[in-house]
Formats: sequence, structure tokens, C-alpha cells
Amino acid sequence: MSDSAVEGACLCGAVRFAVTLPTSFCAHCHCTMCQRNHGAAFVTWFGVERSQLEVREGGAQLVRYASSEHGSRSFCARCGTSLFCENDSHPERVDIPLANMTAPIDRMPQFHVFVDSRAEWNEIADSLPRLGGESGIEPK
Repeated sequence: MSDSAVEGACLCGAVRFAVTLPTSFCAHCHCTMCQRNHGAAFVTWFGVERSQLEVREGGAQLVRYASSEHGSRSFCARCGTSLFCENDSHPERVDIPLANMTAPIDRMPQFHVFVDSRAEWNEIADSLPRLGGESGIEPK
């Protein structure tokens, strides 16, 4: 891993990982799967190429759940922290919740996705671009 690595971990610390920068994006996702998986109005994700992710400790604690026909989510078996999301539509990329990182990455959130699914009680109050529609990523 290069000098531009940023570390991350689950809540209990059993799973520790690092990502090499640069990231490919950072976005707030408002889809219902993210809401239910994290128990929050939205989740801030960033993406990296698979080769930029290194699980340093606790790989045996990772459990993969097929969350849809085209994707899966990995979490820590010990504490339940959601750690990685993988999708068949971009198999070369792994998405990681920004809140699991121990230091800043190379970018701030850039946009909101799946805004049509946002929790009704959550008001989006920033000026970031909003994407939605059937794909969740169409300009609004």
C-alpha cells in the first residue's frame, strides 16, 4: 500500500482495512437498501478499484450478504458494521461507507443519488447535485 493509504475499521475493530487514494467518487445514497442497512436517512459512500482495497485484519470476520440480484454487502460478523458494497454493474469497484474511515479521504461528497427514495423526514439542505429517476443516477 502506498503513502496515500487511508485506514478504516468496523465498530469493534475486528476488521481493519486500508484504501489507496485516489477515490473514484463520494456520494450520499438515499436508496431504501442503504436506509435499512444502516438505520439512517442516507449513507455516504466512496468508491475505489478493488486493487486499492487491502483488508489488513479480520478478513475471516467478513460476512457477505446478497442484498439484491446484482449486488452484495459485506459486514463484520462480530459487531454488524456494514463495510463494503459490490455491484455487478461495476465489478471492478468496491464502495465503502465514508464513516468507517479513520481519516479524511481525497474528496468531499459530490452529489446525492437515489433522491426519489429519500426518507420523507430528511430534508436535503445543501446545494450538491441531486440524481434520481429509475436508475437512481439520472440528473434531476
